[in-house]
Amino acid sequence: MASAPGSSSAHPTPPLSPDPELPVHRVLLVLDAQVGLLSPPPRGIPSSQTLRTNLTRILASARAAPHRPRIIHVRNSGDHGEDDYPSTPGWQLIFKPELEHDEHVLDKKKNNAFAGTKLGELVPAEALLVVVGAQSDYCVRATCAAALARGNEVIVIRGAHGTFDRLEVLAGGAVTSAKDVAKEIDAILAEMGVHLFEMDDVDDLFVD
Repeated sequence: MASAPGSSSAHPTPPLSPDPELPVHRVLLVLDAQVGLLSPPPRGIPSSQTLRTNLTRILASARAAPHRPRIIHVRNSGDHGEDDYPSTPGWQLIFKPELEHDEHVLDKKKNNAFAGTKLGELVPAEALLVVVGAQSDYCVRATCAAALARGNEVIVIRGAHGTFDRLEVLAGGAVTSAKDVAKEIDAILAEMGVHLFEMDDVDDLFVD
């Protein structure tokens, strides 16, 4: 199993073309980075602009790494009438995949991105999986749990996942802010065995 990267100060060099014969040691999984969810609120999540900025930085770091990780963009496909119904504007990906550089696009219908997709074929069980995107309390949590169950080491970056405010129906209609929901999920993931990193660590995540 790959180990979590340390705090190396090495600077990334231009990426090399992927070698299909080389084993995949790291995978960057970008969950549901779609126009609808990452639009300004109220359509999108409250942290949409910050999340877009942080995901842009993470993708740039991964793509500039000496040995690029496999990058997988997962796109949620909602039901008819929902903002992420296939082929509608809200369903589109924010970031253009670089398919010529071992980047892939998968469509899903479940919170767990491994369910009903070929994600398990693209992510070796021994690979280190870096999970970012939305929504913290749905796809991010479910996918991290599934990855841990199959043996992957998993990293989640604080500030690189987000969600909506949560209405507490059983607490008289009180609202838990999206920021506090994300913090709750960080704590749950850490207890599950996920490694939590900060945005300041991003430049070292994809460097050996």
